[in-house]
Amino acid sequence: MCPNCEDFVLTVAMLGQLALYADMFGADQDFIDTLGPCLAASLPEPPPGLFPPGYDPTEGPEYPGEGWTP
Repeated sequence: MCPNCEDFVLTVAMLGQLALYADMFGADQDFIDTLGPCLAASLPEPPPGLFPPGYDPTEGPEYPGEGWTP
């Protein structure tokens, strides 16, 4: 297994568990708001082969609100 594969899988799993927790009654929203971005920012590079060759995440359609200049 590649060096970052285990870290990537574990971090994605923690993000999934956090999403499940967020849907629970009585979930601590401050905890979710703090931990979610931290986990997302700590994702290592995706393992090789996860995305097709030449994949560029910055290409694609504009989403509502993007590309608009007042």
